[in-house]
Amino acid sequence: MKNLMVLLAVVVIAFVAVFVFQNIGKNTTTDETTQETSGQTTAYVPSGSIPTATITIEGYGDIVAELYPEVAPNTVNNFIALAEAGYYDGLTFHRIIKDFMIQGGDPEGTGGGGPGYAIAGEFAQNGFQGPTLSHEVGVLSMARTNDPNSAGSQFFIVSGQAGHLDGQYASFGKVVEGLDIVEQLQNVETNNSDAPITPVIMSQIAIDLNGYTPAEVVKVSE
Repeated sequence: MKNLMVLLAVVVIAFVAVFVFQNIGKNTTTDETTQETSGQTTAYVPSGSIPTATITIEGYGDIVAELYPEVAPNTVNNFIALAEAGYYDGLTFHRIIKDFMIQGGDPEGTGGGGPGYAIAGEFAQNGFQGPTLSHEVGVLSMARTNDPNSAGSQFFIVSGQAGHLDGQYASFGKVVEGLDIVEQLQNVETNNSDAPITPVIMSQIAIDLNGYTPAEVVKVSE
């Protein structure tokens, strides 16, 4: 009888131990899942109708970039409108800084020109909420002055890691073909003002809408 009671006690203890162990395991898994989810970012994953821009550079070839309306809709619509109007044809990349970016789209070629109007900056520090397109190599983003709502036509292609610009500039697309050309361009000889010694000219920017219908550009000033 005594041995039977001892055996029963051992069985009960073993049952309780298994139950507690199983539940501890479940709670731990739940906590880890919650932590992983809370640590996720809103990094952009392309979806839907994605228009593309083919930037033809004289003497170098074509750079093809996807444009992301889900990230910066008005910025993309503005870029498309200017490109389709032939605005960029013959303009230059007037400012090139190795391992940082190549900048163009200024009709004056000095960094001070634009289309005669400005659009609102679609980035976090300007109150715009949207997916994050980090400024990594190949990303297209809008140049601007210290005024967050001063972008017009000038844009740049990132040629080095520039994550410090995230949330401060309106990134709106990414190169999917021609990164080798971006690499060539960032290595051209420049003067003390970062202007290429030999002009880097955009013959044209051709747009393929791929089913996307751009809205009218919203301008903040003209």
